[in-house]
Parts: sequence; structure tokens; C-alpha cells
Amino acid sequence: MAVKDVLIYPDPLLKEVCEPIKVFDESAGQLLQDLVDTMVDAGHSVGVAAPQIGDLRRAVVVDVSTSKLGKKQKNHGLICMVNPEILEREGNTVVREGCMSVPEYTGNVSRAERIVVQFINREGQHQVIRSEDFEAIAIQHELDHLDGKLFLDRVSSLKTDLFRRKK
Repeated sequence: MAVKDVLIYPDPLLKEVCEPIKVFDESAGQLLQDLVDTMVDAGHSVGVAAPQIGDLRRAVVVDVSTSKLGKKQKNHGLICMVNPEILEREGNTVVREGCMSVPEYTGNVSRAERIVVQFINREGQHQVIRSEDFEAIAIQHELDHLDGKLFLDRVSSLKTDLFRRKK
């Protein structure tokens, strides 16, 4: 498997809607492993979606367990998701988000505090999980990528809610 280059906005692939994975085969398993390898190699990432590495299939990985915020809260560890879909959303919070594909900026984004998401897991089995707090936010962020959305698309005011990262 391999660490892949992460596409940077305004790469047009980041705005594409991804196709469902119809057959969970070796290729889908390899995609998940490439996503894990890329996320881990970044050192600071809590998730990555297939379009960020140039693959327009519906797959993401999320793992908040090693982040400062994730360690303080209940989480599921490494979650590998094929064809994920959010079934329920509860609550609302505004959070500061960043993205490997938008390395120069962070922004305030409104997200659900708790979600229920269904997906095909790494073993090819249907799974449903309930997630909350930072993990739920990370999952929502990654799933947006599958629909061609970046956190920039969810910032209510580019003038007041978008911030240049400190070097």
C-alpha cells in the first residue's frame, strides 16, 4: 500500500461527487489502506477522503484517538468507511476546522454534535455507529469531501469566519 499525495484546493477533483463502490474487492481494500497510510504519514491528520488522493470512490478513514481533542472524548479509534451515509443528526455546534487540502486556512463551520452513520467496514461488513463530539465532526468533514464539498463551502462568512493559519 502507499502514502499518496494530497490534492490541494483548487484542484477540480476536490469538487467532484464520488461514485459508490459497488463491489467490495481487493481494490476497495487497497484504497482504504492507502487512505490510512496517507493519514498516518501526515502526522496531524484525523481523517482523509478518497477524492483528496485523487480517487473518486466513496471511501474515507477517520481516527481521532491520537489527537488532543479525541483523547479526551469517547471515540471508535480507526474507522474505515466505504459508502458512508449519515442516518441521523442531533444538536448543532460551531467549530474551527482545517483540512489537508486547504493547508493555508481554517474556518468556523456549523456541524451536528451527534450523528449515526452507516457504512461498509474494512472487513466488507455493513456497520452502523453512533458518534459524537470531535469524532462526529471529523466524520462529517470527511463525508463532505465525497460530495465535492470543502469546509470553505460551509463557512458562513469568508470575511469573518475564515482565518489564515499561523506558520
